[in-house]
Amino acid sequence: MSKIVVGFMGAGGIARSHAFALDSLKFYYDEVPEIDFYAVTSKRKESRESFVKKYNFKKALEISEFTSDENINTVFILGPNKVHYEHLILATQMPNVKRIYLEKPVCSTLEEEEGMNKLLETKNPDLRIQVGFQFVQNAAVRECLSFYKTGILGRPIHFDLKYYHGDYLQSEYRRKRITRLTPAPDGGAMADLGSHGISMLMAFFSDKLLIVNSMQSGQFEDVPVDSDLFSAISLFDPESKAVGNMSASRVSSGTGDWVNLEIFSEKGAIKYSSYNPDYFEYFLESDNKWVRQMVGSHYKPHTSFPSGHVSPGWLRAMIHAHYIFLTGISDTSFNTDLAHGLAVQRIVRENADYLSKFRENI
Repeated sequence: MSKIVVGFMGAGGIARSHAFALDSLKFYYDEVPEIDFYAVTSKRKESRESFVKKYNFKKALEISEFTSDENINTVFILGPNKVHYEHLILATQMPNVKRIYLEKPVCSTLEEEEGMNKLLETKNPDLRIQVGFQFVQNAAVRECLSFYKTGILGRPIHFDLKYYHGDYLQSEYRRKRITRLTPAPDGGAMADLGSHGISMLMAFFSDKLLIVNSMQSGQFEDVPVDSDLFSAISLFDPESKAVGNMSASRVSSGTGDWVNLEIFSEKGAIKYSSYNPDYFEYFLESDNKWVRQMVGSHYKPHTSFPSGHVSPGWLRAMIHAHYIFLTGISDTSFNTDLAHGLAVQRIVRENADYLSKFRENI
């Protein structure tokens, strides 16, 4: 494999996670290319210089220097949501870039979404773009999805997915993360958390999911009313005719970081909870019992380190997402490419429109 020369656009908290995941690949996988932690660019000079020093990159660059550097062949777009589109366009124009990892949400406005759709139609087919929806690479979610796709549960009827935090109940926490409280679809719970949930549902159903209604609640004086703290959407899958709900919350007390998925079908049901990350459960009408399917950190045949039976974590899924991104070896992994990212963004953006109408009518 050719050397991966990495450039980060962004030097915040999520960039630290990506640096960790990239540096950890060699421990988990045998088939990993050589990675050169090369350059970092960000708006603040002191931030990029500190990041370069702490995480052993070679250069801290102004963005113009970064985008003209012919050494970089792999870009990670990790800045604030509002610059994702701008940075993606810049990255696609860089001289030798072959891979772009784009953090979610892919963009912030309808105009940017339309621009990305045009980019998707005209981009070089050899340019790989992957969007940062790593939850579908969680070991139990991967196995749950694989089991569901066998069709043994029959046609789905209805579903429910929740992704809940409670931290934004605290004023100090809100102050530290004010940049995430921008109006939807740039900010808010549905863009930040819900986009992961939409991605998961599209993996189980299809990118053609439709939103038919939306509501929001939760309000503080220091939070713009159009930055949803909690929102719930009603969804319809035109392929299976299943309907369901998905909710995203930053103000659900006591939940920690909770993802919960349930799908009910004609011949059974299936469910997964991040509270129990080692397994998923399924029910078959023919057997009349729930079965707990243990998974652990099963990523074979790619890797068995540290062991298939140990508990997985949030960063473990990100590490596998990076493995897919850098090697192109995907096996049965769900593809979170730009087309998928734009399908998720369509729901995020339409949700913002529905919430605007909801606020007008209450």
